[in-house]
Amino acid sequence: MSETRHTKVLIIGSGPAGYTAAVYAARAMIEPILVQGLEPGGQLTTTTEVENYPSFIDIQGPELMMKMEEHARAMGTEIIGDIITSIDFDQRPFVAQSDSGTVYTADSIILATGARAKWLGLESEEAFKGFGVSACATCDGFFYRGKEIVVIGGGNTAVEEALFLTNFASKVTLIHRRDELRSEKILQDRLFKNPKIEPLWFHEVEEVLGDENPKGVTGVRVKHTKTGETQVIDCAGVFVAIGHAPANELVKDVLDTHMGGYVVTQPDSTATSIPGVFAAGDLTDHKYRQAVTSAGMGCMAALEAERFLAEQE
Repeated sequence: MSETRHTKVLIIGSGPAGYTAAVYAARAMIEPILVQGLEPGGQLTTTTEVENYPSFIDIQGPELMMKMEEHARAMGTEIIGDIITSIDFDQRPFVAQSDSGTVYTADSIILATGARAKWLGLESEEAFKGFGVSACATCDGFFYRGKEIVVIGGGNTAVEEALFLTNFASKVTLIHRRDELRSEKILQDRLFKNPKIEPLWFHEVEEVLGDENPKGVTGVRVKHTKTGETQVIDCAGVFVAIGHAPANELVKDVLDTHMGGYVVTQPDSTATSIPGVFAAGDLTDHKYRQAVTSAGMGCMAALEAERFLAEQE
């Protein structure tokens, strides 16, 4: 028989937004429950150096998230390693079903489910995921020591991954469909100064090439976006870094969304289209997508949830 747990505020997600919301909610004596989700710690657990989070000149992403989790626990948050699979927003209190079978009822909900890596959508990419195709340099970079690899993308993530991968690879080819990067200038400077990185402008990947026995990537076929000419680039690994999509599966058919699925919140607020449901972090933020802005929204969500609960009383 499944267990039912009740809380005044259920926090779903465990990135900077979720853990910060937990700290503020716990300090307000709301006794929050935080359900970590599929990827405890969120995207920062797959990041290397974090240099832009206040008070830490240089810290590893996983370490930063461990500290946030410790802080939330120390304040009194109950943190549970579970996955919320569905939420009934029509009932009050709200009813959330979990993968473990536990049912969570909540007077208010803070959604902090974040975002996930986008993929190219190629059959060949899918065929070699885990066998040379990856979206996480920190997870898989070690396996390409002394080998040639490619990184696909032109934003901060792509440049950061390319730079990190030079710690292992003999050469990194950065493939981008335009001739200029969207990343921060400081990252671009580092990339252009790195002798191991070679940008390939005006190209996109058409196919990932590889062997079946043993299974692994051997190269990519790329096409020039202007001329249509194709060529093969030999490589042992392909790292896809073309952005992220909001993890909105729980709410995409219930809450108002925009800009490709990001949850809409009221101006200067984390309140969603359902009273008592708040959203923070990359689930709502298509513009900044920084750890510090996510943490700020987590703070806002907890304060607004506290105010909402007080009004209900």
